[in-house]
Amino acid sequence: MRRYWIAISIAVILGIPLPCQAAEYQIDPSNTSIQFKIRYLIVSNITGTFKKFSASATINDRDPGNLIVMVTIDAASIDTGLEESDEHLRGQEFFDVAKYPTINFISKKVEKVLPDKLKVTGNLTMRGVTREVVLDVEGPTLASKDPGGYLRRKELATTRIKRSDFGLTWNKLLDTGGTVIGEEVNILADVEWIRK
Repeated sequence: MRRYWIAISIAVILGIPLPCQAAEYQIDPSNTSIQFKIRYLIVSNITGTFKKFSASATINDRDPGNLIVMVTIDAASIDTGLEESDEHLRGQEFFDVAKYPTINFISKKVEKVLPDKLKVTGNLTMRGVTREVVLDVEGPTLASKDPGGYLRRKELATTRIKRSDFGLTWNKLLDTGGTVIGEEVNILADVEWIRK
């Protein structure tokens, strides 16, 4: 709490406006990444990103628990660095992007864990299936003004899901035991919000 008030004092001295009520922010795609990691062939991992997405957030400094977030990801923008694998992931055995072009997240409940940490519960919709997921969130940080006069905030969100919960069930057995692809997917979103 002491750190919070120190940050407030610095912001006042520097002339940074401090929102006293809920303010709308948009995601800055150039300073944001959405990544995932999944076990591959038992001994390694596949790491990938989504290149196209949009999002908005309503942030209330007086009540961080009232954070509202909506995210839309272009499923076809998946990128693992291997085009052959990406085409497979876009196909019917995985995301089936022709039928389900977007992945969506809408928050519905926020729990303040620490002054700078939240648990955000929301609905994740992927491949036409909606499941409740919980994000561990660091931030959002206090607003800071960039040279262009825009307000910016950072936020880091992580979660883990089971791909089979969303109908992503394709797999193959290995001769040595186990499967080609793991069941659990780790997701990390390193987000920068901007208010123009």
